[in-house]
Amino acid sequence: MSAEIERDIIDTFAEVSQSLGYSEAHGKILAALLLSGKEVCQDDLAKKTRYSPGMISLSIDLLEVIGLVKRVKKPNDRKLYVRFEGDLLEAMKTAILIKLKKGLTDVSGTFEGYEKKLQGMKNPEAKELLEKLHRLDKEAKRIERYVGELSKVESPK
Repeated sequence: MSAEIERDIIDTFAEVSQSLGYSEAHGKILAALLLSGKEVCQDDLAKKTRYSPGMISLSIDLLEVIGLVKRVKKPNDRKLYVRFEGDLLEAMKTAILIKLKKGLTDVSGTFEGYEKKLQGMKNPEAKELLEKLHRLDKEAKRIERYVGELSKVESPK
């Protein structure tokens, strides 16, 4: 019964992680590590998360790059262990901001392309659409400034 509850807790945390831009596997790995409160071997992570050892290894690669986990070798033990390290909230904040900024950059580039096309057209519909595009672009720039301000907010301890 308690193993089933632990799986449900891990799955629930994975859903939260997914809503913040992480994969389900990343969320399950982080939840399993946080629940254990200690280093966990990769094979045990695979069992707890119900992912293959290969998928666990790939997911740990990214989590290690962003500073949330660290692989650890123990003397006289051939297993590879993983421990939670870093600040989960800061890492999630960074991931969210990167995703938002990328989306806004993509929108800005797309709008610039359409603006050039519409400026080359001389019909009234193109002029009207260009005005609408400028309104949307103005709002996108407002959002971009807001995201910039959000990036300055310190995470609670």
